[in-house]
Amino acid sequence: MKSYKNLLIVAVAAAAVGAVSSTVVNSYINKSDSLFADTYISADKNLDNQSGAFFHTVSGRGIETDFTKAAESTVNAVVCIKSFVTPRQRQMNNFIDPFEFFFGPGNRQQQQAEPAEPQQRQAGLGSGVIISDDGYIVTNNHVIDGAERLEVLLNDNRTFNAKVIGTDPSTDIALLKIEASGLAPVQFGNSDDIKVGEWVLAVGNPFGFTSTVTTGIVSAKARSISSATHSQPVGVESFIQTDAAVNPGNSGGALVTTDGLLIGINTMIYSQTGNYAGYAFAVPSNIVQKVVTDIKQYGTVQRAVLGIMFTDLTSEIAKDKGITATHEGIYVSEVIDRSAAKEAGITSGDVITHINGSKVKDKGTMIEQMSKFRPGDKIKVSYIRDNKKYETSITLRNSQGNTEMTKRGEFIDLGCALNKLSDEKKKELQISRGVEVTAIKDGKFKNAGIKNGFVILTINDQPVDSSDDVEKIYQAINQSQSSKKVMWITGIYPTGKQAFYAVPLSD
Repeated sequence: MKSYKNLLIVAVAAAAVGAVSSTVVNSYINKSDSLFADTYISADKNLDNQSGAFFHTVSGRGIETDFTKAAESTVNAVVCIKSFVTPRQRQMNNFIDPFEFFFGPGNRQQQQAEPAEPQQRQAGLGSGVIISDDGYIVTNNHVIDGAERLEVLLNDNRTFNAKVIGTDPSTDIALLKIEASGLAPVQFGNSDDIKVGEWVLAVGNPFGFTSTVTTGIVSAKARSISSATHSQPVGVESFIQTDAAVNPGNSGGALVTTDGLLIGINTMIYSQTGNYAGYAFAVPSNIVQKVVTDIKQYGTVQRAVLGIMFTDLTSEIAKDKGITATHEGIYVSEVIDRSAAKEAGITSGDVITHINGSKVKDKGTMIEQMSKFRPGDKIKVSYIRDNKKYETSITLRNSQGNTEMTKRGEFIDLGCALNKLSDEKKKELQISRGVEVTAIKDGKFKNAGIKNGFVILTINDQPVDSSDDVEKIYQAINQSQSSKKVMWITGIYPTGKQAFYAVPLSD
Protein backbone atom coordinates (compact mmCIF):
# COMPACT_ATOMS: atom_id res chain seq x y z
CA MET A 1 0.00 0.00 0.00
CA LYS A 2 1.44 3.33 -0.96
CA SER A 3 2.07 5.82 1.80
CA TYR A 4 -0.40 8.63 2.27
CA LYS A 5 2.61 10.89 2.43
CA ASN A 6 2.49 10.79 -1.38
CA LEU A 7 -0.95 12.38 -1.52
CA LEU A 8 -1.03 15.26 -3.95
CA ILE A 9 -3.24 18.26 -3.29
CA VAL A 10 -4.53 19.78 -6.50
CA ALA A 11 -6.67 22.90 -6.55
CA VAL A 12 -9.65 22.95 -8.88
CA ALA A 13 -12.02 25.90 -8.78
CA ALA A 14 -15.58 24.76 -8.20
CA ALA A 15 -16.61 27.31 -10.69
CA ALA A 16 -14.28 25.84 -13.30
CA VAL A 17 -16.83 25.16 -16.01
CA GLY A 18 -15.06 26.11 -19.21
CA ALA A 19 -11.66 27.22 -20.32
CA VAL A 20 -10.48 28.60 -17.01
CA SER A 21 -10.00 25.20 -15.39
CA SER A 22 -6.37 24.86 -16.37
CA THR A 23 -5.69 28.44 -15.33
CA VAL A 24 -6.96 27.78 -11.83
CA VAL A 25 -5.00 24.55 -11.52
CA ASN A 26 -1.81 26.26 -12.66
CA SER A 27 -2.54 29.12 -10.28
CA TYR A 28 -2.53 26.73 -7.37
CA ILE A 29 0.49 24.77 -8.53
CA ASN A 30 2.44 28.03 -8.78
CA LYS A 31 1.22 29.20 -5.39
CA SER A 32 1.25 26.20 -3.10
CA ASP A 33 0.67 28.20 0.06
CA SER A 34 -2.94 28.87 -0.84
CA LEU A 35 -5.79 26.59 -1.83
CA PHE A 36 -8.67 27.64 -4.03
CA ALA A 37 -11.17 25.52 -2.33
CA ASP A 38 -13.70 23.51 -4.30
CA THR A 39 -10.67 21.43 -4.40
CA TYR A 40 -10.07 17.86 -4.81
CA ILE A 41 -7.34 15.86 -3.15
CA SER A 42 -5.96 13.06 -5.26
CA ALA A 43 -6.14 9.75 -3.45
CA ASP A 44 -3.81 6.81 -4.04
CA LYS A 45 -5.36 4.73 -6.82
CA ASN A 46 -3.41 1.62 -5.88
CA LEU A 47 -4.86 1.06 -2.44
CA ASP A 48 -5.50 -2.58 -1.81
CA ASN A 49 -9.12 -3.61 -2.23
CA GLN A 50 -9.63 -5.91 0.69
CA SER A 51 -11.93 -8.78 -0.21
CA GLY A 52 -13.08 -12.03 1.26
CA ALA A 53 -14.58 -10.50 4.41
CA PHE A 54 -17.49 -12.34 6.02
CA PHE A 55 -20.65 -10.43 6.79
CA HIS A 56 -23.42 -11.34 9.18
CA THR A 57 -26.70 -9.96 7.86
CA VAL A 58 -29.52 -9.13 10.22
CA SER A 59 -32.96 -8.55 8.75
CA GLY A 60 -34.50 -5.29 9.91
CA ARG A 61 -36.96 -2.61 9.02
CA GLY A 62 -35.51 0.15 6.84
CA ILE A 63 -35.23 3.70 8.08
CA GLU A 64 -37.97 5.91 6.65
CA THR A 65 -36.75 9.44 6.07
CA ASP A 66 -38.63 12.22 4.30
CA PHE A 67 -36.34 14.84 2.78
CA THR A 68 -39.04 16.80 0.94
CA LYS A 69 -39.54 19.42 3.68
CA ALA A 70 -35.84 20.26 3.79
CA ALA A 71 -35.57 20.35 0.00
CA GLU A 72 -38.62 22.58 -0.46
CA SER A 73 -37.44 25.05 2.18
CA THR A 74 -33.91 25.26 0.78
CA VAL A 75 -33.97 25.26 -3.03
CA ASN A 76 -35.39 28.79 -3.20
CA ALA A 77 -32.66 30.03 -0.86
CA VAL A 78 -29.81 28.60 -2.97
CA VAL A 79 -28.70 30.62 -6.00
CA CYS A 80 -26.45 30.13 -9.00
CA ILE A 81 -23.49 32.51 -9.19
CA LYS A 82 -21.78 33.24 -12.49
CA SER A 83 -18.50 35.11 -12.60
CA PHE A 84 -17.35 37.14 -15.60
CA VAL A 85 -13.92 38.41 -16.63
CA THR A 86 -12.47 40.21 -19.63
CA PRO A 87 -9.97 37.99 -21.48
CA ARG A 88 -6.55 39.53 -21.88
CA GLN A 89 -5.72 40.48 -25.46
CA ARG A 90 -2.66 39.03 -27.09
CA GLN A 91 0.25 41.39 -27.58
CA MET A 92 -0.05 42.83 -31.09
CA ASN A 93 3.18 44.84 -31.25
CA ASN A 94 5.08 42.33 -33.40
CA PHE A 95 2.06 40.66 -35.02
CA ILE A 96 2.21 40.26 -38.81
CA ASP A 97 -1.04 39.64 -40.65
CA PRO A 98 -0.25 36.78 -43.12
CA PHE A 99 -2.78 38.22 -45.62
CA GLU A 100 -0.90 41.53 -45.76
CA PHE A 101 2.49 39.75 -45.78
CA PHE A 102 1.71 38.00 -49.05
CA PHE A 103 -0.63 40.40 -50.81
CA GLY A 104 -0.16 43.79 -49.16
CA PRO A 105 -2.80 45.83 -47.42
CA GLY A 106 -4.14 47.32 -50.65
CA ASN A 107 -5.12 43.95 -52.17
CA ARG A 108 -7.75 42.98 -49.56
CA GLN A 109 -11.07 42.16 -51.15
CA GLN A 110 -12.81 43.48 -48.04
CA GLN A 111 -11.41 45.82 -45.44
CA GLN A 112 -11.23 44.13 -42.08
CA ALA A 113 -13.16 45.80 -39.30
CA GLU A 114 -11.28 47.40 -36.45
CA PRO A 115 -10.71 44.91 -33.65
CA ALA A 116 -13.51 45.20 -31.13
CA GLU A 117 -12.93 45.81 -27.47
CA PRO A 118 -12.65 42.49 -25.61
CA GLN A 119 -16.00 41.42 -24.18
CA GLN A 120 -16.53 39.91 -20.76
CA ARG A 121 -17.13 36.20 -20.76
CA GLN A 122 -18.26 33.74 -18.15
CA ALA A 123 -15.29 32.36 -16.28
CA GLY A 124 -16.87 30.29 -13.55
CA LEU A 125 -19.99 28.89 -12.01
CA GLY A 126 -20.81 28.25 -8.38
CA SER A 127 -23.52 28.43 -5.75
CA GLY A 128 -24.59 30.78 -2.99
CA VAL A 129 -27.09 30.89 -0.14
CA ILE A 130 -29.54 33.73 0.58
CA ILE A 131 -29.27 34.63 4.27
CA SER A 132 -31.57 37.67 4.44
CA ASP A 133 -34.77 38.74 2.71
CA ASP A 134 -33.11 41.96 1.49
CA GLY A 135 -30.50 40.23 -0.67
CA TYR A 136 -27.43 39.26 1.36
CA ILE A 137 -25.85 36.07 -0.01
CA VAL A 138 -23.02 33.95 1.38
CA THR A 139 -20.76 31.91 -0.90
CA ASN A 140 -17.17 30.69 -1.14
CA ASN A 141 -14.42 33.24 -1.69
CA HIS A 142 -12.93 31.14 -4.47
CA VAL A 143 -16.22 31.23 -6.39
CA ILE A 144 -16.01 35.01 -6.81
CA ASP A 145 -12.25 35.59 -6.57
CA GLY A 146 -10.91 37.59 -9.52
CA ALA A 147 -14.33 38.26 -11.05
CA GLU A 148 -15.01 41.61 -12.71
CA ARG A 149 -18.76 41.06 -12.63
CA LEU A 150 -20.99 38.67 -10.71
CA GLU A 151 -24.40 37.54 -11.85
CA VAL A 152 -26.84 35.82 -9.49
CA LEU A 153 -29.59 33.58 -10.85
CA LEU A 154 -32.45 32.90 -8.43
CA ASN A 155 -34.49 29.71 -8.43
CA ASP A 156 -37.42 31.64 -9.99
CA ASN A 157 -35.16 32.60 -12.94
CA ARG A 158 -34.71 36.25 -11.92
CA THR A 159 -31.20 37.57 -12.51
CA PHE A 160 -29.30 40.24 -10.55
CA ASN A 161 -25.82 41.72 -10.58
CA ALA A 162 -24.12 41.21 -7.22
CA LYS A 163 -21.83 43.48 -5.20
CA VAL A 164 -19.05 42.02 -3.05
CA ILE A 165 -19.51 43.27 0.52
CA GLY A 166 -16.44 41.50 1.87
CA THR A 167 -14.36 38.36 1.72
CA ASP A 168 -12.39 36.14 4.10
CA PRO A 169 -9.92 33.88 2.28
CA SER A 170 -8.96 32.15 5.55
CA THR A 171 -12.39 30.55 5.83
CA ASP A 172 -13.09 30.75 2.08
CA ILE A 173 -16.24 32.77 2.77
CA ALA A 174 -17.55 35.79 0.84
CA LEU A 175 -20.57 38.00 1.43
CA LEU A 176 -22.50 39.39 -1.55
CA LYS A 177 -25.48 41.73 -1.91
CA ILE A 178 -28.13 41.95 -4.62
CA GLU A 179 -30.76 44.70 -4.86
CA ALA A 180 -33.84 42.63 -4.15
CA SER A 181 -36.46 42.28 -1.44
CA GLY A 182 -38.96 39.72 -0.23
CA LEU A 183 -36.53 36.85 -0.75
CA ALA A 184 -36.74 33.49 1.04
CA PRO A 185 -33.58 33.20 3.18
CA VAL A 186 -32.31 30.00 4.72
CA GLN A 187 -32.55 29.61 8.47
CA PHE A 188 -29.27 29.09 10.32
CA GLY A 189 -28.86 26.01 12.48
CA ASN A 190 -26.34 25.35 15.24
CA SER A 191 -23.49 23.39 13.67
CA ASP A 192 -22.20 22.49 17.14
CA ASP A 193 -25.35 20.44 17.76
CA ILE A 194 -25.16 18.15 14.74
CA LYS A 195 -23.98 14.60 15.32
CA VAL A 196 -21.93 12.18 13.27
CA GLY A 197 -24.34 9.90 11.44
CA GLU A 198 -27.06 12.54 11.13
CA TRP A 199 -28.79 12.92 7.76
CA VAL A 200 -27.94 16.06 5.76
CA LEU A 201 -28.74 17.48 2.33
CA ALA A 202 -26.41 19.31 -0.05
CA VAL A 203 -28.13 21.88 -2.30
CA GLY A 204 -26.32 23.60 -5.14
CA ASN A 205 -25.58 23.77 -8.86
CA PRO A 206 -23.17 20.94 -9.76
CA PHE A 207 -21.93 21.17 -13.35
CA GLY A 208 -24.50 23.95 -13.89
CA PHE A 209 -27.52 21.79 -13.02
CA THR A 210 -29.40 24.31 -10.89
CA SER A 211 -31.35 23.49 -7.73
CA THR A 212 -29.83 20.04 -7.29
CA VAL A 213 -30.42 18.23 -3.99
CA THR A 214 -28.34 15.28 -2.79
CA THR A 215 -28.34 13.48 0.55
CA GLY A 216 -25.83 11.84 2.86
CA ILE A 217 -24.78 11.74 6.47
CA VAL A 218 -22.36 13.70 8.61
CA SER A 219 -19.21 11.60 8.38
CA ALA A 220 -17.05 13.62 10.80
CA LYS A 221 -16.85 16.99 12.54
CA ALA A 222 -13.99 19.46 13.06
CA ARG A 223 -12.03 17.74 10.29
CA SER A 224 -8.58 19.13 9.53
CA ILE A 225 -7.66 18.09 6.00
CA SER A 226 -3.99 19.08 6.23
CA SER A 227 -3.55 16.92 9.33
CA ALA A 228 -5.04 13.91 7.56
CA THR A 229 -3.09 14.39 4.33
CA HIS A 230 0.12 15.91 5.73
CA SER A 231 -0.33 18.85 3.38
CA GLN A 232 -0.32 22.63 3.53
CA PRO A 233 -3.12 24.06 5.72
CA VAL A 234 -5.93 25.67 3.72
CA GLY A 235 -6.74 28.40 6.23
CA VAL A 236 -9.16 27.97 9.10
CA GLU A 237 -9.54 24.20 9.03
CA SER A 238 -12.49 22.78 10.94
CA PHE A 239 -14.78 21.23 8.37
CA ILE A 240 -17.94 19.16 8.54
CA GLN A 241 -17.27 16.03 6.50
CA THR A 242 -20.19 14.46 4.64
CA ASP A 243 -20.76 11.79 2.02
CA ALA A 244 -23.53 13.74 0.28
CA ALA A 245 -22.71 14.01 -3.43
CA VAL A 246 -20.87 17.31 -3.98
CA ASN A 247 -19.29 18.23 -7.32
CA PRO A 248 -17.72 21.26 -9.02
CA GLY A 249 -20.42 23.93 -9.02
CA ASN A 250 -21.67 22.97 -5.56
CA SER A 251 -19.14 25.34 -3.98
CA GLY A 252 -20.88 27.98 -1.89
CA GLY A 253 -24.06 25.93 -1.69
CA ALA A 254 -25.97 24.83 1.39
CA LEU A 255 -25.53 21.85 3.68
CA VAL A 256 -28.77 21.55 5.66
CA THR A 257 -30.42 19.27 8.20
CA THR A 258 -33.62 17.36 7.50
CA ASP A 259 -35.43 20.32 9.06
CA GLY A 260 -33.93 22.61 6.41
CA LEU A 261 -31.56 24.42 8.80
CA LEU A 262 -28.21 25.58 7.40
CA ILE A 263 -25.32 23.87 9.16
CA GLY A 264 -22.57 24.36 6.56
CA ILE A 265 -21.38 25.95 3.30
CA ASN A 266 -20.09 23.27 0.91
CA THR A 267 -16.50 24.05 0.02
CA MET A 268 -14.23 21.12 -0.86
CA ILE A 269 -14.22 17.51 -2.04
CA TYR A 270 -11.77 14.64 -1.70
CA SER A 271 -11.46 12.66 -4.90
CA GLN A 272 -9.23 10.87 -7.39
CA THR A 273 -10.80 12.69 -10.32
CA GLY A 274 -12.14 16.00 -9.05
CA ASN A 275 -15.71 14.72 -9.00
CA TYR A 276 -17.79 13.10 -6.25
CA ALA A 277 -16.09 10.20 -4.49
CA GLY A 278 -17.84 10.18 -1.14
CA TYR A 279 -15.86 12.82 0.76
CA ALA A 280 -17.05 16.42 0.88
CA PHE A 281 -16.29 19.22 3.32
CA ALA A 282 -18.32 22.20 4.50
CA VAL A 283 -17.51 25.26 6.60
CA PRO A 284 -19.67 24.97 9.77
CA SER A 285 -22.56 27.43 9.95
CA ASN A 286 -21.44 28.83 13.31
CA ILE A 287 -18.16 29.94 11.72
CA VAL A 288 -20.01 31.27 8.66
CA GLN A 289 -22.40 33.29 10.82
CA LYS A 290 -19.52 34.84 12.78
CA VAL A 291 -17.61 35.72 9.58
CA VAL A 292 -20.52 37.39 7.77
CA THR A 293 -21.57 39.27 10.92
CA ASP A 294 -18.05 40.66 11.28
CA ILE A 295 -17.90 41.64 7.61
CA LYS A 296 -21.22 43.50 7.84
CA GLN A 297 -20.43 45.18 11.15
CA TYR A 298 -16.69 45.88 10.94
CA GLY A 299 -15.80 45.44 7.27
CA THR A 300 -13.35 42.67 8.13
CA VAL A 301 -13.26 39.51 10.22
CA GLN A 302 -12.31 39.97 13.88
CA ARG A 303 -10.03 37.14 15.02
CA ALA A 304 -9.16 36.45 18.61
CA VAL A 305 -5.68 35.12 19.35
CA LEU A 306 -4.76 33.02 22.37
CA GLY A 307 -1.04 33.37 21.72
CA ILE A 308 0.25 29.80 21.74
CA MET A 309 1.97 27.36 19.41
CA PHE A 310 0.35 23.95 19.70
CA THR A 311 -0.04 20.47 18.28
CA ASP A 312 -2.34 17.52 18.84
CA LEU A 313 -1.60 15.50 21.96
CA THR A 314 -0.37 12.22 20.46
CA SER A 315 0.45 9.00 22.27
CA GLU A 316 4.13 9.65 21.53
CA ILE A 317 4.02 13.10 23.16
CA ALA A 318 2.03 11.78 26.12
CA LYS A 319 4.53 8.98 26.69
CA ASP A 320 7.54 11.26 26.27
CA LYS A 321 6.17 13.93 28.63
CA GLY A 322 4.61 11.51 31.12
CA ILE A 323 1.06 12.78 30.55
CA THR A 324 -1.48 10.29 31.94
CA ALA A 325 -4.41 12.49 33.05
CA THR A 326 -5.81 12.81 29.51
CA HIS A 327 -5.46 11.13 26.11
CA GLU A 328 -6.91 13.99 24.07
CA GLY A 329 -6.30 17.71 23.83
CA ILE A 330 -3.96 20.39 22.56
CA TYR A 331 -0.33 20.24 23.67
CA VAL A 332 1.10 23.74 24.16
CA SER A 333 4.61 23.74 22.69
CA GLU A 334 5.27 27.49 23.09
CA VAL A 335 3.62 30.54 24.62
CA ILE A 336 4.08 33.82 22.75
CA ASP A 337 5.43 36.78 24.71
CA ARG A 338 2.94 39.55 25.56
CA SER A 339 0.03 37.29 24.65
CA ALA A 340 -3.30 36.55 26.35
CA ALA A 341 -2.10 33.06 27.25
CA LYS A 342 1.11 34.43 28.78
CA GLU A 343 -0.85 36.88 30.91
CA ALA A 344 -3.19 34.10 32.11
CA GLY A 345 -0.30 31.87 33.17
CA ILE A 346 -0.45 29.20 30.47
CA THR A 347 2.99 27.61 29.96
CA SER A 348 4.59 25.26 27.47
CA GLY A 349 3.80 21.65 28.35
CA ASP A 350 0.20 22.39 29.35
CA VAL A 351 -2.56 20.38 27.66
CA ILE A 352 -5.74 22.36 26.87
CA THR A 353 -8.81 20.13 27.14
CA HIS A 354 -11.82 22.49 27.18
CA ILE A 355 -12.78 26.03 26.13
CA ASN A 356 -15.90 27.41 27.82
CA GLY A 357 -16.82 23.86 28.74
CA SER A 358 -16.63 22.57 25.14
CA LYS A 359 -14.26 19.67 24.63
CA VAL A 360 -11.05 20.34 22.72
CA LYS A 361 -9.73 17.04 21.44
CA ASP A 362 -7.53 18.08 18.52
CA LYS A 363 -6.45 20.90 16.23
CA GLY A 364 -9.77 21.00 14.35
CA THR A 365 -11.89 21.47 17.47
CA MET A 366 -9.43 24.05 18.83
CA ILE A 367 -9.70 26.11 15.63
CA GLU A 368 -13.48 25.77 15.61
CA GLN A 369 -13.77 27.03 19.19
CA MET A 370 -11.40 29.97 18.66
CA SER A 371 -13.23 30.98 15.46
CA LYS A 372 -16.25 31.97 17.54
CA PHE A 373 -14.56 34.74 19.50
CA ARG A 374 -13.46 38.34 19.01
CA PRO A 375 -10.70 40.37 20.69
CA GLY A 376 -11.83 41.37 24.16
CA ASP A 377 -13.97 38.26 24.72
CA LYS A 378 -13.36 36.41 27.99
CA ILE A 379 -13.20 32.62 27.93
CA LYS A 380 -12.63 29.81 30.42
CA VAL A 381 -9.77 27.49 29.51
CA SER A 382 -9.39 24.09 31.20
CA TYR A 383 -5.97 22.48 31.01
CA ILE A 384 -3.76 19.74 32.44
CA ARG A 385 -0.42 20.52 34.08
CA ASP A 386 1.66 17.87 35.85
CA ASN A 387 -1.37 15.56 35.47
CA LYS A 388 -3.57 17.90 37.52
CA LYS A 389 -6.61 19.79 36.26
CA TYR A 390 -6.71 23.59 36.23
CA GLU A 391 -9.01 26.29 34.87
CA THR A 392 -8.26 29.92 34.14
CA SER A 393 -10.04 32.94 32.71
CA ILE A 394 -8.44 34.55 29.65
CA THR A 395 -9.22 37.84 27.90
CA LEU A 396 -8.47 37.28 24.23
CA ARG A 397 -6.47 39.71 22.11
CA ASN A 398 -6.03 40.47 18.43
CA SER A 399 -2.91 39.70 16.41
CA GLN A 400 -1.41 43.04 17.48
CA GLY A 401 -1.61 42.11 21.15
CA ASN A 402 -4.51 44.35 22.21
CA THR A 403 -8.29 44.01 22.55
CA GLU A 404 -9.29 46.59 19.92
CA MET A 405 -11.38 45.67 16.91
CA THR A 406 -9.44 45.56 13.65
CA LYS A 407 -10.38 48.14 11.05
CA ARG A 408 -10.68 47.21 7.42
CA GLY A 409 -7.64 48.49 5.58
CA GLU A 410 -8.22 50.55 2.44
CA PHE A 411 -5.73 50.87 -0.38
CA ILE A 412 -6.10 54.66 -0.28
CA ASP A 413 -4.62 54.56 3.23
CA LEU A 414 -1.21 54.28 1.56
CA GLY A 415 -1.61 57.93 0.53
CA CYS A 416 -0.01 57.84 -2.91
CA ALA A 417 -0.64 57.79 -6.63
CA LEU A 418 1.05 55.06 -8.67
CA ASN A 419 1.87 54.92 -12.37
CA LYS A 420 3.24 52.19 -14.59
CA LEU A 421 6.73 53.03 -15.84
CA SER A 422 7.19 53.94 -19.47
CA ASP A 423 9.59 51.93 -21.61
CA GLU A 424 11.84 54.97 -21.83
CA LYS A 425 12.00 55.29 -18.06
CA LYS A 426 12.77 51.60 -17.66
CA LYS A 427 15.56 51.87 -20.19
CA GLU A 428 16.95 54.95 -18.44
CA LEU A 429 16.98 53.22 -15.04
CA GLN A 430 18.08 49.89 -16.57
CA ILE A 431 15.19 47.96 -15.05
CA SER A 432 12.63 45.63 -16.60
CA ARG A 433 9.63 46.48 -14.43
CA GLY A 434 8.48 48.85 -11.71
CA VAL A 435 5.80 51.22 -10.46
CA GLU A 436 6.46 54.94 -9.96
CA VAL A 437 5.15 56.91 -6.99
CA THR A 438 3.88 60.09 -8.68
CA ALA A 439 2.20 61.84 -5.76
CA ILE A 440 2.45 61.62 -1.97
CA LYS A 441 -0.01 62.84 0.63
CA ASP A 442 -0.58 62.02 4.28
CA GLY A 443 -0.65 58.26 4.66
CA LYS A 444 1.38 55.14 5.32
CA PHE A 445 3.90 55.74 2.49
CA LYS A 446 4.69 59.26 3.68
CA ASN A 447 5.00 58.05 7.28
CA ALA A 448 7.52 55.43 6.15
CA GLY A 449 9.67 58.08 4.41
CA ILE A 450 8.84 57.30 0.76
CA LYS A 451 9.20 60.35 -1.48
CA ASN A 452 7.72 61.39 -4.79
CA GLY A 453 9.46 59.81 -7.81
CA PHE A 454 10.40 56.62 -5.98
CA VAL A 455 10.13 53.52 -8.21
CA ILE A 456 8.87 50.40 -6.45
CA LEU A 457 10.56 47.24 -7.71
CA THR A 458 9.39 44.58 -5.23
CA ILE A 459 7.04 44.27 -2.27
CA ASN A 460 7.69 41.40 0.10
CA ASP A 461 9.98 39.89 -2.55
CA GLN A 462 7.23 39.98 -5.19
CA PRO A 463 8.00 41.97 -8.37
CA VAL A 464 5.45 44.67 -9.25
CA ASP A 465 4.70 46.26 -12.61
CA SER A 466 1.37 48.05 -12.07
CA SER A 467 -0.78 49.64 -9.38
CA ASP A 468 -2.98 46.51 -9.55
CA ASP A 469 0.03 44.42 -8.51
CA VAL A 470 0.62 46.70 -5.52
CA GLU A 471 -3.05 46.57 -4.49
CA LYS A 472 -3.23 42.77 -4.69
CA ILE A 473 -0.20 42.41 -2.44
CA TYR A 474 -1.62 45.03 -0.07
CA GLN A 475 -4.94 43.16 0.20
CA ALA A 476 -3.19 39.79 0.67
CA ILE A 477 -1.13 41.16 3.55
CA ASN A 478 -4.19 42.74 5.17
CA GLN A 479 -6.20 39.52 4.92
CA SER A 480 -3.42 37.30 6.24
CA GLN A 481 -3.45 35.99 9.80
CA SER A 482 0.10 37.14 10.40
CA SER A 483 0.69 39.41 13.39
CA LYS A 484 3.30 41.30 11.32
CA LYS A 485 1.34 43.06 8.57
CA VAL A 486 4.18 44.90 6.86
CA MET A 487 5.01 45.84 3.27
CA TRP A 488 8.77 45.39 2.77
CA ILE A 489 9.48 47.60 -0.23
CA THR A 490 12.61 47.78 -2.36
CA GLY A 491 13.09 50.32 -5.11
CA ILE A 492 15.14 53.02 -6.75
CA TYR A 493 15.03 56.81 -7.13
CA PRO A 494 15.56 58.59 -10.50
CA THR A 495 19.11 59.43 -9.37
CA GLY A 496 19.88 55.70 -9.25
CA LYS A 497 19.92 55.56 -5.45
CA GLN A 498 18.47 52.33 -4.10
CA ALA A 499 16.18 52.49 -1.07
CA PHE A 500 14.38 50.08 1.23
CA TYR A 501 11.29 50.81 3.31
CA ALA A 502 9.14 49.02 5.86
CA VAL A 503 5.49 50.13 5.69
CA PRO A 504 3.44 48.80 8.63
CA LEU A 505 -0.23 48.30 7.72
CA SER A 506 -1.55 47.76 11.25
CA ASP A 507 -2.68 50.81 13.14
